[in-house]
Amino acid sequence: MKQMDLYIIPGCPFCQIVTDYLNDQGIEYKEIDIYADDLARKKLEEVGGKAQCPCLFVDGEPMYESQEILDYLKSRV
Repeated sequence: MKQMDLYIIPGCPFCQIVTDYLNDQGIEYKEIDIYADDLARKKLEEVGGKAQCPCLFVDGEPMYESQEILDYLKSRV
């Protein structure tokens, strides 16, 4: 199984959609709140040039946009 880290902002409806899908499918992932973790927010800014959430890192590679993340998960996981 690939390592999945989901960067989220609490209360973000797009983050919630991805979180709900992961939980409903029983997919293991690590959730990282960029409001609670300044280093995580900085990492998003360094990697993608912005602190946009949700962002799913799959084996270290970032994926932005909730629909892109869902499409990936539905086709590969």
